Parts: sequence; C-alpha cells; structure tokens
Amino acid sequence: MARTLVLIRHAKAEHLHDRGDRDDHGRALAGQGRRDAPAIGRWLRAQEVPVQVAVVSSAQRTQQTYRLLAAELPGAPDPVVTDDVYYASAGDLLEIIRALPAEAESALVVGHNPSIGMLANALDDGGSAVEDTTRMRAGFPTASAAVFTVDGDWTAVDPGALRLVGYTVARG
Repeated sequence: MARTLVLIRHAKAEHLHDRGDRDDHGRALAGQGRRDAPAIGRWLRAQEVPVQVAVVSSAQRTQQTYRLLAAELPGAPDPVVTDDVYYASAGDLLEIIRALPAEAESALVVGHNPSIGMLANALDDGGSAVEDTTRMRAGFPTASAAVFTVDGDWTAVDPGALRLVGYTVARG
C-alpha cells in the first residue's frame, strides 16, 4: 500500500532580538508566517493530500503553523506534539517517521531546519518532476511543504526511497 508523507518547515517566525530574550522554543509566528501557514493548508487541500496523523514540534511556531494550516483541511487530526521533533536531527526525524502507526496511510510532520530540509532532500528518489526537485534542492525556506509517496509501510522510508509528488513554498 502506498503511503503519503508531508514534510513542512514552520512558517516565518519572529526573530529572537524582536522578542528581547533568547527563548527560541517560545518564538511565535511573525505576521508573514500567520499569513503563509493557512496557504500551506490551502495548497494541501488543492492537491488533495490526505492527513491522518500529524507530528508537530513542541516549539510555539510549529504548533501555530499546524493550527493555521489545519484550519484549511477538513478533518485534520489533532497533532501529536513532541519535543523529539524540536531537537531532532534528520536521522532522528527518519526514526520518528518509521515509528508512525502502521494503520496510518498518510502523515504530516512540521519541524525545523536544517533537519526537515535535509531529510526531504535525502528521501527524494530523484525520479520526480524536475522543477519541484530543483526548487526543493535549492533550499527549504519557511512555509515549505514537500509531499512524498512510498510503497510499503513506514519502515520502508529510507533515503532515496520516496517519490516527491509535490513541493511548494506557500505565501499568503
């Protein structure tokens, strides 16, 4: 059975110096991010991307990103919010994905760079639309979303084993 995996980098967040402190975990979305996050959801809806499971970093900006994009997706699930995504390397994210529930046919992960972008580029099998692959490899800016398919269960998610079927940098 084919599975769908969506990797998203959170939308634009406020800068630490704008907050007057050094609490990266508590950074909220900036105005641009609050406009961009719903655009991710609208794009996913237009692409008819299903979301059965959502795993979201515990950082404020990722939770806000998910809430705003999920409002655009009918039936979006409640997120699994975890520090594991906040602190994750690309390899750690891969293990989180491999441990997704076997019955889930689709999943979405909202995380941070550099790990989310590194993982997206590592998973791509290179057989996708050239334009999407080229854009994704050029960078994974805020409000980026990459949609992949993989044959088999979540344990089949390996570097070079997923087909990129869509990529966007959403702007609202």
